[in-house]
Amino acid sequence: MGRNYEQLSLEDRCTIARLQAEGRSKRQIAATLDRAPSTISREIERNSGKEVHYKPSYAQQQAKARRWVGSRLEREPALRGAVLGHLADGWSPEQVAGRLARETGRGVISYESIYRFIYAQIARTKNYSWRRYLPRAKSKRGLRRRSTAKLIEGRISVAERPPAAADRATPGHLGGRHDPVLKIRPGRPDHS
Repeated sequence: MGRNYEQLSLEDRCTIARLQAEGRSKRQIAATLDRAPSTISREIERNSGKEVHYKPSYAQQQAKARRWVGSRLEREPALRGAVLGHLADGWSPEQVAGRLARETGRGVISYESIYRFIYAQIARTKNYSWRRYLPRAKSKRGLRRRSTAKLIEGRISVAERPPAAADRATPGHLGGRHDPVLKIRPGRPDHS
């Protein structure tokens, strides 16, 4: 059997139909095509009707229809309208993705997909008015730097700091796991 997976071609599908009509088993068909028996079984089950047996042309059409084509914003006009509406109101793609996730209770689309959609529209159509949907209205994207906040060990959100740190009456309250205590070094005057 082949180690690299390749999509079944129309020729492969014609061979499957011919061998199946000859009465060969799925394992024999798989051995002839040098494929896994599960691939052949799945192919036949997916593309056979109740009354009509496996047809290669129908199977090829179904396989093509199942493949990913374009972004979700190209395929779903309602989602595209909602996203572009929020962007037109001055929201960033991050804000739009976050708001849609909050409204539905699940991640609807990522901000990265929104950026890719807009930059693809600019590249494909050479229509630079798409830039107005972006926070900085740039035609090209700059370097994307990773946030260093995620690299801080034992990081605690500001929202989770203790109540005593909120009034800032005591120096040294940073809200971290290891709050430093103001230590006076020998030889230095106390400014309290």
